[in-house]
Amino acid sequence: MELKEIQNLIKFVAKSGASEVKLEMDDIKITIKTGSEDTTIVQQVPVQAPSSMMQPQMPAQQAVAAQETPVATTTAVEDSKYITIKSPIIGTFYRKPSPDKPVFVEVGTDIKEGDVLCVIEAMKLFNEIESEISGKIVKVLVDDASPVEFDQPLFLVDPS
Repeated sequence: MELKEIQNLIKFVAKSGASEVKLEMDDIKITIKTGSEDTTIVQQVPVQAPSSMMQPQMPAQQAVAAQETPVATTTAVEDSKYITIKSPIIGTFYRKPSPDKPVFVEVGTDIKEGDVLCVIEAMKLFNEIESEISGKIVKVLVDDASPVEFDQPLFLVDPS
């Protein structure tokens, strides 16, 4: 079974909503467990004070909100034109093939389809992550030697 087939199987299981899948072939045994079991969502709702107490604070809160809104909108608009390259597997993210080698890509590097962007170590295997698009690296979203989850954003790429 090829690495790409295993990655596609992981993606399929994650999208299906199954909590565990076991696959046994001639010489391969694969168990995929998703973290969807025992998920607890906690939502906190702020308590509102009576309206007479809120009057003096309102202008200051509106001023802060007015200042924050354009920045958030600008960032969202800038990020929307970029393509996000996500992790196909769970493991440890490395920007270099080995400690004494240079990084695969830097911000500003032009990449083409098939270029190696990073490696992700999973169960003592180093998997080269190749680009599926051409463009320019705009941002590296993960620190070197950091753990990454399946489908976690790794790079932002400008396809133009």
